[in-house]
Amino acid sequence: MPAKAKHRRPRISPLARGLVAVGAGGAVLALPLVAATTASAAPSAGHVAAEAATAPAAVKAKPASYSVVAGDSLSKIAHAHSLSGGWKKLYQDNEKAVGDDPSLLHPGTKLSIGEKAKAEKATAGAATQASAENAKSGAGATVVQAAAEKTYSDNLDGWIKESLDVMAAHGIPGTYDGIHRNIIRESAGDPAAINNWDSNAVAGTPSKGLLQVIDPTFQAYHVPGTSTDSYDPVANITAACNYAADKYGSIDNVNGPY
Repeated sequence: MPAKAKHRRPRISPLARGLVAVGAGGAVLALPLVAATTASAAPSAGHVAAEAATAPAAVKAKPASYSVVAGDSLSKIAHAHSLSGGWKKLYQDNEKAVGDDPSLLHPGTKLSIGEKAKAEKATAGAATQASAENAKSGAGATVVQAAAEKTYSDNLDGWIKESLDVMAAHGIPGTYDGIHRNIIRESAGDPAAINNWDSNAVAGTPSKGLLQVIDPTFQAYHVPGTSTDSYDPVANITAACNYAADKYGSIDNVNGPY
């Protein structure tokens, strides 16, 4: 509601008011009539600006994020913010923050909503595309770093999966089954395994790690971006697969001592 005037209204002819203020959804429209007897009948630019500033916005902007409170559910939050795609889209955009069970929300969890969620997905997509372009241009170390930022379990399954990502970035062939089969034969899955009795050991270069690689071979086929420790599971696997690709076409073609 406009504030009451603090000065006396000038007298205006009933048939010749200059402007009439008409309410239209909170906005003020100035409609001219026949003629004004005095210029003071028209509102000043300052008054118009002040009224526009205090008028309610036609469309309320959606918040970029939301903090979960007790009693919340994804469905309730999606409905409250009129999100396209409902709770499923909200969960898809916030799967990492929510966790594996979309029905279990913890108070205080920050959820991305609307444009922010879209922006985060666009950024992730751009990073993936950049990683692929880096790989094509030979910038393998950058892609290896991106792979390292992913979460892998600290066990044989995780080591193989991380190695496969690094190998893919460098164009090294190999499959999960091929790597796993050879690891079980060579070390039974023990990253600290070492052979102290064969000819390599006698020569002073014992086979080490998951895929039993000797130091000269590890150094020659070491993959940039991985550890320089031949006992490191991922470094050992990727170096061995790089060697196998060079000698046999792929670790998948290795079915015995190599």
